[in-house]
Amino acid sequence: MLFPAFDLRCLRRMLGAVLAVGATAAWANPGMSWPAEVEAALARAKLPREALSVYVADAQDARANARLAYRAQEPVNPASVMKLVTTYAALDLLGPAYTWSTPVYIDGVVQGGSLKGNVYIQGQGDPKLVLERLWLLLRRLQAQGVQVIVGDIVLDRSAFTVPAHDPGRFDGEPLRPYNAAPDALLLNYKSVVMTFVPDPVAGVARVQYDPPLAGVQLQPTVPLAPATAECGDWRAGLRADLGNPERTVFQGSYSARCAERVWAVAYADPAGFAARAVEGMWRELGGKLTGRVRDGQVPAGLRPAFQSTSPALAEVVRDVNKYSNNVMAQHVFLSLALQKNPVASFEGAQEVLLQWWRARLGDQAPPVVDNGAGLSREARVSALGLGRMLQQAWVSPVMPELVSSLPIVGIDGTLRRSKSRAGAAHLKSGSLRDVLAVAGYVHAASGRRYVLVAIVNHPSAAAARPVLDALVDWTGRDQ
Repeated sequence: MLFPAFDLRCLRRMLGAVLAVGATAAWANPGMSWPAEVEAALARAKLPREALSVYVADAQDARANARLAYRAQEPVNPASVMKLVTTYAALDLLGPAYTWSTPVYIDGVVQGGSLKGNVYIQGQGDPKLVLERLWLLLRRLQAQGVQVIVGDIVLDRSAFTVPAHDPGRFDGEPLRPYNAAPDALLLNYKSVVMTFVPDPVAGVARVQYDPPLAGVQLQPTVPLAPATAECGDWRAGLRADLGNPERTVFQGSYSARCAERVWAVAYADPAGFAARAVEGMWRELGGKLTGRVRDGQVPAGLRPAFQSTSPALAEVVRDVNKYSNNVMAQHVFLSLALQKNPVASFEGAQEVLLQWWRARLGDQAPPVVDNGAGLSREARVSALGLGRMLQQAWVSPVMPELVSSLPIVGIDGTLRRSKSRAGAAHLKSGSLRDVLAVAGYVHAASGRRYVLVAIVNHPSAAAARPVLDALVDWTGRDQ
């Protein structure tokens, strides 16, 4: 080593400064002009150029001038594109093979199929403890010889400390699953999946509810609409009343022409969802419970009987980015803090992420991270900062996992309906009221790879989709 005392972090900060200056200088080049198709798309959308922040650069050569950079250093709201920061940080810090465990404890003696004591289920942030895995967890409990619990099932959710959450506060849509709050014992995203199956002979559509919820009156059928009725807006036709946690009511009808349809809704009482789901599933499996399902903490010194293990982080990240799952993203974010602290909080996760950012990218353009999902009015990042992160990610060992987690334009995920050339890019999309964004990698016809970050902040942002499509297509054509 020629410079044994040289601080690697100083080198990264210097590199960050060079990149920032390079990007600015590139745009200042009088020879660089807006792509004509992008300019035309902006005009058709009646959007000013100032609504857009753009950074387009070679993915592998961070020293090269940007192909296009405009307002690249301006902090803007990225919407769900912020998930790129969360997921890359998690892949880098935790590793693609990282998993979450949900230990189950048996406190008492099992004899003749009966447990005289309590069962404890301890949540540790598993973001994918869905219906099937809850079923398997309770089946494994029965495999321990437990059929009757003469006591309680206690849910330990103490691994996360998050502020009180009003699911309707963000956009007035409390029953949308994307508004679910993180929970150390998150079951099925706190959502009920209703499957409607027409039975023309009986004149009804049968409704299946997953998971089964204890103590909730679930309407088993819905009348079929007249045979001539089109499918149309079938959800509105049901005239559902789902705001009462004690029952579901459908006052409308269902068209047989819809065939089988699935509707996922967030449960009206999020805090009580886990208890109802666990008890409902336990009883459906034939288990008996003399006590109740309640919140509590695992007694000190008690050893787990077994544990449920989640899919690997690489698979979870794919769900987060392909389908923009907000609550899963928040769990990944909080898990960054859980590796350093006994209890995870958003503040702890923010501290870990910013430390990681500075270690990887220096002090240039750090993001303002709220909950890690981008479901926020306060989150901010610059196109330059996000672009530099994507360049750094391209040459990192976890690049394959990150890139494969992104929607492919015109093919799958949130960009399956994109009008860009199908298969030309792996991009994360993001949208909120007044925000539309894409960021990721574009695969040019020449075989080169480019980083593209394009973020629109404007009251008419929803009209900017053709603008972003034009940018993707232009980036895919080498100059």
